[in-house]
This record gives sequence, structure tokens and C-alpha cells, in this order.
Amino acid sequence: MRLFTAIIFNDDMKDYLCRIMDMLKQVTVKGSFTARDNLHLTLNFIGETNRADDVKEAMIRAAKNSGITELSLTAGGFGRFKRREGDICWIGVKKQDNLWKLQRELKIQLLKQDFPVEDKEYTPHLTLARRAVFGKGFDDKAFAAAVEPFEMKVNEICLMKSERIEGRLTYTRIFGIPIA
Repeated sequence: MRLFTAIIFNDDMKDYLCRIMDMLKQVTVKGSFTARDNLHLTLNFIGETNRADDVKEAMIRAAKNSGITELSLTAGGFGRFKRREGDICWIGVKKQDNLWKLQRELKIQLLKQDFPVEDKEYTPHLTLARRAVFGKGFDDKAFAAAVEPFEMKVNEICLMKSERIEGRLTYTRIFGIPIA
């Protein structure tokens, strides 16, 4: 199984992100936009493994050790990673100490279970589109200014499975641990 840990979004956050994707579709020539049901915030990418129970244990320990009893996300702004085949478009996440603390503790617990986790600074972002090609005159700063911030209370962290079902990328929640 291909696994990752994440925060999945409530309907209000998904509606917010879908409105921004609709705005993006109006200024792009082409692109592959994230399916509504796949919208999430990745905490740690784990990759291919059959050790889901070990990941669950790490999540439980991380939630307990972090001591976090309240967490919210504030999304806003706009950015893109430039790629030759088209850009990856994303919405940023405002720095919030509890989010970084939780992600870091989860990383520590995954490392204790010998999972290969990325050894780079956590830069949370919400991917909206891949391989996006913009029309002439697109202004990143003007678009970012049009994206109002949105806040969501987080209730749990989830273990997610990534797979292709009938040719479509699908993320499925297989476990959740409350954090509040």
C-alpha cells in the first residue's frame, strides 16, 4: 500500500478550495485539477509499505506526545512550482506552531519505526492543480490577492492510502486519531 498521513478537510474547506480551483480554471489553458474528495494537507509521506499497523502506532504516540488539544488551519494566498510540463498550483498554510509541532512529532515517531521520512523542512501547502499552463498575462500576485484566507478547525489526523481505481487517483482514509 502507498501511505501518507494527512489532515482531511470538512465540506466548508473543500468548497473554499473548489471555488479557488474554479477561478484557476478560468485563467489556465489546461491543467489537471485535484478531485474534491482528494483535497487534503499532507503531514508525512510514507510510501509503499504493508506496515499500516506500525504507522497507526506512531500516529497514536505522536498525538499523545505532542500534547496538542487544539489545532486549526488557515489557508490562503497562492503559489506555484514552475515545471516544464506545466506548473503545480497550491494554496499556502499560515504558520501555526501546533501544526509544526504535530508534524515534527509524527516524523519522530515514524523514524522510530524505521520509516523513511523526508529530511527537509516541512512546507505545508494544498495542491490544487498539476501540469497547469496559464494564459498570457496571468498575474500571480493579483491572483494571490484575490484569494481570501479561510480557517478550519482540525479534529483528527488520518492515515491515508493512495491508489488508482479505474484509472483515477483515489485517496482513502483508513485510520484516524482525534487530536482535540
